[in-house]
Amino acid sequence: MKSVALHNLGCKVNAYEMDVMQQILREKGYVIVPFDEAADIYIVNTCTVTNIADRKSRQMLHQAKARNPKAVVVAVGCYVQTASKKLLQDAGVDLAIGNNKKGEVVSLLERFLKEREEGRELEALKGEGIIDINAGCAYEEMTLKHTAEHTRAYIKIQDGCNQFCTYCIIPFARGRVRSRRFEDIREELTGLAAAGYKEVVLTGIHISSYGIDFADGDWEEGRSRKLAAEDGQAYGGSPKLASLLERIHDIDGIERIRLGSLEPRIVTKAFADRLRLLPKICPHFHLSLQSGCDETLKRMNRHYTTGEYLQCVELLRSIYAAPAITTDIIVGFPGETDEEFAETYTFLEKLELFEMHVFKYSERKGTRAAGFQDKVSGSVRTERSNRLLHLKKQQSAAFRMAYIGQETEVLFEEAKEIDGKQYQIGHTGQYIRVAKCTKEKLSNCIIGGRIAGFLNDELMLME
Repeated sequence: MKSVALHNLGCKVNAYEMDVMQQILREKGYVIVPFDEAADIYIVNTCTVTNIADRKSRQMLHQAKARNPKAVVVAVGCYVQTASKKLLQDAGVDLAIGNNKKGEVVSLLERFLKEREEGRELEALKGEGIIDINAGCAYEEMTLKHTAEHTRAYIKIQDGCNQFCTYCIIPFARGRVRSRRFEDIREELTGLAAAGYKEVVLTGIHISSYGIDFADGDWEEGRSRKLAAEDGQAYGGSPKLASLLERIHDIDGIERIRLGSLEPRIVTKAFADRLRLLPKICPHFHLSLQSGCDETLKRMNRHYTTGEYLQCVELLRSIYAAPAITTDIIVGFPGETDEEFAETYTFLEKLELFEMHVFKYSERKGTRAAGFQDKVSGSVRTERSNRLLHLKKQQSAAFRMAYIGQETEVLFEEAKEIDGKQYQIGHTGQYIRVAKCTKEKLSNCIIGGRIAGFLNDELMLME
């Protein structure tokens, strides 16, 4: 049987889809080999979130062809969706498969191999796996049975986004919101629980929009309706996500449910009141902010204010004792003045978050922001990024320090030797990274204990 090498670029959704594609290939008898080895087939799951991601996608595709000129090189995913014309003209790519066709990777590949073997013209087939991502409204069902991780599984519950932030290309790569049937999600989770996974992470392109494409009464059947580009932009949070959490909470074997990135507006009082009744939900919430200045948020088309964001944070802190709240921040967005950045810095000081992911604005061709004036220089972006990274380090240390002396539970995931001693490493429900000095194998075990202090800058120590 032919050998296949796979390489994934981009987000957790891409990683989930790559795991499923690899699973399908294994089940069909293909031999999976490392990407840096010679293979009969190379599959690159591409990313297009930035211009750099585009370039990296092209590089990996061309590296594969250079490694084995006779190999079939397959490009799949987001970059395929946004740059189909360029890829169809690229001699280094044999087959292109866009989003919502990844589940057909084997059938498309085997058709290509058959027709190549028979000496037929392949150019027409090259782009057959690319569809208009907005032409339909159906979620592409893919089911994961196991992942590369042994303790935590990422589960995709929806695809697409209707928010159209001015800096983001993803709605054009992933299309409009499409939600997964409840029964399919529950079936997958039940299977993963049976396989031994104790923690699941619900992920998607915009999981707060889960279910907005389902008409009332159609959730059970999964009959989704086609959404216009503007549908869902001004929503106050979909109640369907809370309903999903309630319906999967009783699955035996799943002990932790972690949520992926959330739209701040979903954290209403009604949503919070439903969360407080679900003890398996991890007190760890990623609320994407992007800027702490209201004028900058308007230019980004973010649909909320800093005041509304603060209310969301306060709601979560009212139902959980010291929840871990994390966020994303973009510095140097076009038009961001020194005064606007100062507003962001002051707001973040006030929030006292667990973690911040800080990004220097990177212009993305094809987005509205690419045409904005008043660009911020690279040196200023770097200076602002460094200031926030310093603040992040201070706040993260302060948040974790508050747990010293506290009893907590850790899901252990791996063993590691540090300074000649053997440690078991894992995460708390708040996603604090913890080490326990022991030779006992604790992988995939949830163990309680007392946090004694810091082992190093990255790890806390459990007694």
